[in-house]
Amino acid sequence: MAAPVAFDFAQRSPSSRMAGLIVGMTGYRETAAGWFSQRQTAPLIAPLIVSFGTPFLIALAREPGASDRQLSFAAGLHAGPVYIKSDGRAECVQVDFTPLGAYRFFGGAVAELAGRMVDIDDVLGREGRRLREQLGGAANWHRRFDLIEDFVLRRVGYVPSPEIVFAYRGLARSAGAARIATLAADIGWSRKHLVDRFRSEVGLAPKSVARMMRFREACRLAQGGAAGGWAGIATESGYADQAHLAREFVEFAGEPPTAWARRLALTDNRLARSGNLTADW
Repeated sequence: MAAPVAFDFAQRSPSSRMAGLIVGMTGYRETAAGWFSQRQTAPLIAPLIVSFGTPFLIALAREPGASDRQLSFAAGLHAGPVYIKSDGRAECVQVDFTPLGAYRFFGGAVAELAGRMVDIDDVLGREGRRLREQLGGAANWHRRFDLIEDFVLRRVGYVPSPEIVFAYRGLARSAGAARIATLAADIGWSRKHLVDRFRSEVGLAPKSVARMMRFREACRLAQGGAAGGWAGIATESGYADQAHLAREFVEFAGEPPTAWARRLALTDNRLARSGNLTADW
């Protein structure tokens, strides 16, 4: 089973009015029959996927089975790999919310979405069904992107706490290296209170998010051809040693660093980029 090789692909970066809400939007349609597989490495986004073709088979931290059919759904942050299979007839639009943008759109539901995929009807109700109908009838990807942008902006109504924004951005600026206790002290909260509030507005505890950020920094360095090999990448991204880095790759990517690099080299660049989105918001 190989990664998809024949597909239509379109992307739109956030407009000025969507800045901070989303990382981007992607349109995807497979054009060749056959079974294909993809794997995303602990993406630091909360996706909303509206599907028009054959349902994907998707599972978190394991290979999906026949019962893991997912059509249109929302998901929260997941601190691990996402395994995806398709039959060559998949078609969808994906909106990738930033962690703080997800709270602005989903509100407190981000905690319930963390580590889960929830049907769009259960998350958005009648409006979600109407959105799928509109997108399905749109003439092209750009029209679909316009409809999604209008839909998202109409529903945005939640405001994350300034303290959580401060903590999240502190972690992001340091690529996960900032100490949670220090951030809590700077805010004037106890560490426990920060952890509880962070989880309720981001979906995961700050330590989990910090580990994801550090892992994604290691991925960025590896893709940029950092000097010193994996040992140098481990040091530069803040790991104790190369063995520590390897353990984190197994947890977040589902495979050791060298296997991850080989797989990425064989994956279409468009899919490789879309599967490794991250956000500082």
